[in-house]
Amino acid sequence: QVQLAESGGGLVQAGGSLILSCAASGGTFSYNHMGWFRQAPGKAREFVAAISWSGGRTSYADSVNGRCSIFRDNGKNTVYLQMNSLKPEDSAVYYCTSVSRPEWGTLRSLSAQTYWDYWGPGTQVLISS
Repeated sequence: QVQLAESGGGLVQAGGSLILSCAASGGTFSYNHMGWFRQAPGKAREFVAAISWSGGRTSYADSVNGRCSIFRDNGKNTVYLQMNSLKPEDSAVYYCTSVSRPEWGTLRSLSAQTYWDYWGPGTQVLISS
């Protein structure tokens, strides 16, 4: 059983930056692909970014591509999401997720919640205009 715990959320002014962290425990972190989703009030949960178990492959949603960077430290069992040039529409609860499978998915498959096995409780990000 994998447990995920996000941190780093908070209130940031538009145009600012933020780094979210997700610490994993249980399972073997270095075997797991990791991802980030977000959910704004009244909206469906949406894919943000994902990184392969090795860190060698990443995928991003079009809405954040060029503004976000996902990276991981397998020695610390932690995945990070750095977000720059933040916009009010980036406000959401951000969820960390993981899956243990050898193959890397397409952007379409990675974007599906059903691709992923474990979820953290989320961390709130609010961007003020």
